[in-house]
Amino acid sequence: MGRTIIFDMDGTLLDTEKYYRKYWPQALREYGYEMTDEMSLEMRSIGKPYALEKLHGWYGELPEYQDIRARRNELVEADLKKNGIELKKGCRELLSWLKTEGWTIAIATSTSIERSEKYLREAGILGDFSRIVCTNMVEKGKPSPDVYLYACEILKVKPEDVYAVEDAPNGVKSAYRAGLKVIMVPDQTPPDEEISKLLFREAGDLSEIIGILENEA
Repeated sequence: MGRTIIFDMDGTLLDTEKYYRKYWPQALREYGYEMTDEMSLEMRSIGKPYALEKLHGWYGELPEYQDIRARRNELVEADLKKNGIELKKGCRELLSWLKTEGWTIAIATSTSIERSEKYLREAGILGDFSRIVCTNMVEKGKPSPDVYLYACEILKVKPEDVYAVEDAPNGVKSAYRAGLKVIMVPDQTPPDEEISKLLFREAGDLSEIIGILENEA
């Protein structure tokens, strides 16, 4: 039986989550709304419908939502253009090992397919993945399990035979609810007690996953 691993993208493979953490509050502030850092952290790896639901809970109807989201994207893109897209520690090492060992490698992300391909191409790793599955391809985004279930369906694998690599709570919940074995590489914050109970393993960086998978062989 082939071995399959599915990665989240932002904050897991690419060091981009820090920009969303920074620019959600700035974009909202420009439209007269205040977002604390704690609130911004709750937006990590969250599908668009859930993001809108959360924002409505904080700010009410929020008629400027599309403009605010577009402004956030504009600010993120400007920073990425200036600084480039950085890979998370151990990314190249892990991907190289997985390819050598014959693993099927895919992505399940809340980012659109256009931006996902653009970011991965600029980072030099687009060709490492057999499929990229985005939450706008399914009914509900993370933390619902849909994107991981759909990825497993496309790859023709059973969720219980697949590893998921995530950096944030919403992504962990999505993969766990789909039945995958979740390895967390925390990005902005460590897992709390609730999230820790959902994990198969926790790793300090991506390269540590090699040892985890070798021990499972």
